[in-house]
This record gives sequence, C-alpha cells and structure tokens, in this order.
Amino acid sequence: MASFLSNRTGILVLIILLYSSHSYLVAQESGVSKKAFWEDVRFGGSLGVNFSNGYFGGFIAPKAIYDFNRYTSAGVGLTGSYNNTSRFSSFTVGASAIGILRPFNPLQLSAEFEEHYVSRDLKFDGANISDDYWYPALFLGLGYLTGPITIGVRYDVLYDDEKSIYANAFMPFVSIYF
Repeated sequence: MASFLSNRTGILVLIILLYSSHSYLVAQESGVSKKAFWEDVRFGGSLGVNFSNGYFGGFIAPKAIYDFNRYTSAGVGLTGSYNNTSRFSSFTVGASAIGILRPFNPLQLSAEFEEHYVSRDLKFDGANISDDYWYPALFLGLGYLTGPITIGVRYDVLYDDEKSIYANAFMPFVSIYF
C-alpha cells in the first residue's frame, strides 16, 4: 500500500514539476522574463526549541524554493532534530523535496517527500533499546498564504506509528520564505 501511494504521489509531483518547467520555458521563449536564476529563488524554513520538565527538543529545517511562476514552486531542504528525556533520546538528519501549487490566492497546496536517518535510544527498567533506521515521510499539505508566510496543515500518507519521528500523521505548519 505504501509503495502504491508513493508511486502515485511521485507521479503527481512529477506532473507538477513538468507543468512548472513548461510554463517557465514558454515564458522564456516569449521573452516575458529574462531574469537571473537566483532572482526567483527564495530561502526559508523552520527553527524550533522546546523545553519542559526534564525534556529538551530542538530542530532546524532550512529550505530553498524556486518560483517557476506565481502559481508553482519547487525546492529542497535539510532537516535535523535532537530530543532528550531521562528515558528517551533521538537524533535525526535528513533531506526533503517539495512541490508547491498556488491555484489562487490565498490557497497553497504542497507535496513534500522527506527521508530521515533516525538514531534513537529507549531506556526501560531492565532493558535498553537502540535503533538506527531510515524513515520516509510524504506530506500532502493545505495552507493559507499571506505575504511570505504560509499557515496550514499537512498529512503524512506514509505514516507508521512504530517508526515515525512525528507524533501523528497530521501536522500543523508555519513556513516563511524570503
């Protein structure tokens, strides 16, 4: 099932990228835009820290996206996180690819594939478990866009409650790109 979903979603992302590329090339051929590549690149991402009674969590997720036109963008990102309590610690590092579609203002649709390397240690009375593995996540998102900020929710269609680094398949998000 997960393979089927990832193949269908991969095809969707490919269609979005091909459409975006075609729109960009048509604009270039018609002389509409002669801007340098970097003028259409925006940078942003997320940064977070969480302190609680005996808990520390932190993450960083820088991203760069290329605006093909006012409707479509695609980009890449890096992610890293660290969590620690008295009975649990984890470290993740990964990368992502994102496709964004803005059919009309202020609606934003997104598809983002993430791949994480996860290293975690669980400490139980009498037994400790160490686990290292790769974990994929494929998020489909819906957001409200206002200026450089998007607020929304995304859903991981590959969610596995035993291996995921996220608490559940639904996740709110705030993204900022400059």
